[in-house]
Amino acid sequence: MKSEPIPFEGGPMDGRVLSVLAGATGHPPKIYRIPVPDPAGGPDTVLVYRRVPRGHSKRLGIQQGWKYAYDPEAGPDAGRPRWPWSKPHSRPDATPGGKPDDTDG
Repeated sequence: MKSEPIPFEGGPMDGRVLSVLAGATGHPPKIYRIPVPDPAGGPDTVLVYRRVPRGHSKRLGIQQGWKYAYDPEAGPDAGRPRWPWSKPHSRPDATPGGKPDDTDG
């Protein structure tokens, strides 16, 4: 697998450069999650970084690479698929108003 050095911007990882594995398309993942263990033994804190373009060339506007920017508002489930059937009350009642056992219409 190919990996490339990606700089991190903002948050606790500001200024650090990590080697991140590239996917099948040659790009690093859109969202990078870093679990930080709690020293008191509680649940881990998850730092979420989003992939943004590093910059563009002056003449042709070609993208120069990627960097990760800290996203403090994102939760640990950021970037995961949101399936419509996973919400508890996303579907209206299947039976119309009236008697629920009325089969004659």
